[in-house]
Amino acid sequence: MNITKTIENLKKNNMETFLVKTKEEAKALALSLIPEGAVCASGGSVTLKECAIVEAIKMGNYTYLDRNDPNLSNEEKEQMVLRAQMCDVYLSSSNAITEDGELYNVDGNSNRVSNLLFGPKNVIIVAGTNKIVKDLDEAVYRVKTIAAPLNCKRLGCDTYCAKEGKCVSLVFGGNMPKGCNSDGRICVNYTVMSRQRKKDRVKIILVEQDLGY
Repeated sequence: MNITKTIENLKKNNMETFLVKTKEEAKALALSLIPEGAVCASGGSVTLKECAIVEAIKMGNYTYLDRNDPNLSNEEKEQMVLRAQMCDVYLSSSNAITEDGELYNVDGNSNRVSNLLFGPKNVIIVAGTNKIVKDLDEAVYRVKTIAAPLNCKRLGCDTYCAKEGKCVSLVFGGNMPKGCNSDGRICVNYTVMSRQRKKDRVKIILVEQDLGY
């Protein structure tokens, strides 16, 4: 992987990018980028959990829209997801980041990719450098062999990749969207974020550690 090239191209694509060495530094930097009193929300992310960023937001002077609050009804959870579309700061990771400065993400319910693309005033992406790939072809392969299988297994999804460790399309052939017919499939919508029109709306914190899937 070429970290320097990746950072240069992310910046060329109007995404402010930082490089830190540890997840502790990532947490401190993320919090410094969030104004006090901001309304925050996040996508499901092992990386954010490993960095303890959401926990810190909950304890700080922010309003966190917690769709996973066990005290919420299903209707209230849905309303929380909708409110996140208008939040001040949305936090997430990315399934893959190319050396060409692109973010590749695949989603099931798609509230995460929707918010990355449009809605929240600011987006903060936290990702380990293990998610850097050469190009979009490698990004697709990474999702089919790492991100999707591990996330499906974590979430208890009844999919081929959760059981076999790779997408069925790699066994029987098929292009990018091809995959299983399971209702538990998380590879539903595919997005590529390249040059952004709104400069620095998307801020990326790259961490020189292996984080997330």
